[in-house]
Amino acid sequence: MSILSGKNVLLGISGGIAAYKSALLVRSFIKAGASVKVVMTESAKDFVTPLTLSTLSKHPVLSSFTNEEDENDVWNNHVELGLWAHLMVVAPATANTLSKMANGVCDNLLLATYLSAKCPVFVAPAMDLDMYKHPSTRTSLEKLTQFGNVVIPAAHGELASGLVGEGRMAEPDDIVDFVDKVLKEKAPLYGKKVLITAGPTHEPIDPVRFIGNHSSGKMGFELALRAADLGAEVILVSGPTHLKVSNAQISLVPVVTAQDMYEAVHEYYSDADIAILAAAVADYRPAQVAGEKIKKHTAAMTINLEPTRDILASLGEQKKNQFLVGFALETNNELENARKKLSKKNLDAIVLNSLRDEGAGFGKPTNKITFIDKQGEEVSFSLKSKTEVAADIFNEILLRFDVKEN
Repeated sequence: MSILSGKNVLLGISGGIAAYKSALLVRSFIKAGASVKVVMTESAKDFVTPLTLSTLSKHPVLSSFTNEEDENDVWNNHVELGLWAHLMVVAPATANTLSKMANGVCDNLLLATYLSAKCPVFVAPAMDLDMYKHPSTRTSLEKLTQFGNVVIPAAHGELASGLVGEGRMAEPDDIVDFVDKVLKEKAPLYGKKVLITAGPTHEPIDPVRFIGNHSSGKMGFELALRAADLGAEVILVSGPTHLKVSNAQISLVPVVTAQDMYEAVHEYYSDADIAILAAAVADYRPAQVAGEKIKKHTAAMTINLEPTRDILASLGEQKKNQFLVGFALETNNELENARKKLSKKNLDAIVLNSLRDEGAGFGKPTNKITFIDKQGEEVSFSLKSKTEVAADIFNEILLRFDVKEN
């Protein structure tokens, strides 16, 4: 499976003859599982049409800040494009575009997007032999490398001028393989398996009623996405939720009851390198489940409950080399209760959040957490989106778990 699966790739196309290869490059990225948007310079349209690229990418192709033919058209926001992308690839990158990128020139949408991008940027040079060897081009490539960009080496072969030598843009499949390899080398969890639980469990009372809670599953799903972004193969065991998974690196295992989740988690736990149990699992279930819908009566009704099996404690007992993380949602004596749970269940770390913190807890897009490890170190975070919280949690895990040595 390619690490590009589920990634957003922003392809920048500048005006060189090698732009004709960009259609195949879009197809190669999509074949690897990526979503592709294209930004091209006006001169690039002389070599490949926006219609071709938009048809292949399934996204509009952008080349200017506004549509001059439609005064009511919205402004194409280069900042949003840069934030959308997990990585940006400029291919072909002509000598002119390379020079502008290296010197901060911003006279078209592609360059403005490059200057706004927060993601890794790859450049695939394409030009004639003498241009590629010229000191100004070498200086541009050196500066771009110093900025943290990655240069995809030009290939040796026949050039548009008829000369033979370096300067030919790498072939589309070679570009995708190069990007894939670099991302894998930089992904701290590549080759690792991460097991995550999410959502509520529903414990049936009768065929139409259940005992449950308000968990949406969003925290667990965000953790799964973050793990995939870090290169991991992810098993996401989730109770009932409306959330969907679109990243091919995440395998969703849907469950309903606490017993279902217990069995699913134990099926995958032995192969996991990291396990994060973020699900809100029911502590109790009805001792007897009615076979038919219980009819309403005027008298009070009593339901006898029995405890469900403690998934987290059972994993702590079986733990070998796994880095095991639990969650603690508390309403009082938060830190004390979280520390007790951390020790009692043999965890490596626990994530504490309190229902008393405004904006935290079930059904919210935000969360406020404290990360506590088994050495007793506590790291508290302010209220953040659950996407940011997932990143914070993995940052803390990676500080404590050297995935390269396991």
